[in-house]
Amino acid sequence: MSSPSCLFCKIISGAIPSYKLYETSKVFAFLDIGPISKKHCLIIPKHHGEKLHDIPDDYLSEILPVAKKLSKAIGCEDYNILQNNGKLAHQEVKHVHFHLIPKWNANTGLKMGWEGDEEARDSATLASFAEELKNKL
Repeated sequence: MSSPSCLFCKIISGAIPSYKLYETSKVFAFLDIGPISKKHCLIIPKHHGEKLHDIPDDYLSEILPVAKKLSKAIGCEDYNILQNNGKLAHQEVKHVHFHLIPKWNANTGLKMGWEGDEEARDSATLASFAEELKNKL
């Protein structure tokens, strides 16, 4: 399934050129043209879906093995795999994609901070969240 207006669907079809790295029947990987680190690449399912929960499991099951192959080929010991869902979560292209971002040194690659949510880390709240989520699974 593809979307005719989607940038990544156009890359998969070849309508827009890319620096293709790897391809299977369900996954396409290419260099990011706006990299935050050298050899920054994207891994995308060939099934169009805006968010992770829109993608069939058999497509998703190929993503991490491709990321593993690419990380070995890149040869950088430290790297991030990043996947965002929705505008508030900083998703820019509305097609599921995974960034493989090498971290060559402290000044390259993904830079991030991590702030905790005091209210969410309360043990009673954590227990309540755990119970709620287990019941939904």
